[in-house]
Amino acid sequence: MIPSIKLIADSGSTKTEWCLLKNNKPTLFTTQGMSPYFVNEAQIEQIIRKEVFPFLKKSQVNEIYFYGTGCKNPANIKIFKKVFGKLFPKAFAVIDNDLSGAAKALCGNEKGIACILGTGSNSCYYNGKRIVKNSPGLGFILGDEGSGAYLGKKVIQHYLYNIFEEDLRARFDAKFLTSDTEIIESVYKKPLPNRYLASFAIFLAENRGHYMIENIIEDGINDFFYTHIISYRESPGLPIHFTGGIAYGFKEIVEQLCCNYDLQPGNFLRSPMEGLIRYHSM
Repeated sequence: MIPSIKLIADSGSTKTEWCLLKNNKPTLFTTQGMSPYFVNEAQIEQIIRKEVFPFLKKSQVNEIYFYGTGCKNPANIKIFKKVFGKLFPKAFAVIDNDLSGAAKALCGNEKGIACILGTGSNSCYYNGKRIVKNSPGLGFILGDEGSGAYLGKKVIQHYLYNIFEEDLRARFDAKFLTSDTEIIESVYKKPLPNRYLASFAIFLAENRGHYMIENIIEDGINDFFYTHIISYRESPGLPIHFTGGIAYGFKEIVEQLCCNYDLQPGNFLRSPMEGLIRYHSM
């Protein structure tokens, strides 16, 4: 009998989490991100050869499940299929988007609302087999409500508008050692401003208890609920699941908002990989 050897990936622009699932025994490792908007086909192949192959130890992978940012675009799916086809010619490969991976990780084979609250934000209604509805994600400039970038932007606004009370402003200065000019240039002139904005969300986690901090967190995540979750008519009758650092780190606020909207909180995962391992071990 041919042993079951599966390779699972959850890939973003910053990092990719991998699991080599050999006879349902997991080996976890992390490589750099492989967003097709930032790396080309040749670079993706190089990353897999240099950073993934050493963990495989000549294991003959026969199934690949790759969930990645940008993989809703057919052209990007084609790139990954070509690379995996070249590097793993005997493996069956499924390429899907990161939201689909999150939905499978959170819901399994059950119906539910799956939400991502990380650097960015997204959500969908999952019918137990596939995504049926997706509230449109408009990115960090126009949308990403409740995300790290969204909350980080609120922190910067409070700082630049001089809304923070004196003690919070002093804590901000001590933490980030930056200036108004540097912040503006980083947001408007430097690459990856969404990650830059999200980096300020740590200030919220480190200063819990102050009413200004609590208001930023609750208002920001509430914007996600109001804009996205309640737009699904299925929400009242289904569990609302969450993955991502923001949802996991501010879990009690997310649960309280579920209660406020008379919704049922579901699973919380820091990242989808734990759920994906369970899903693909069935």
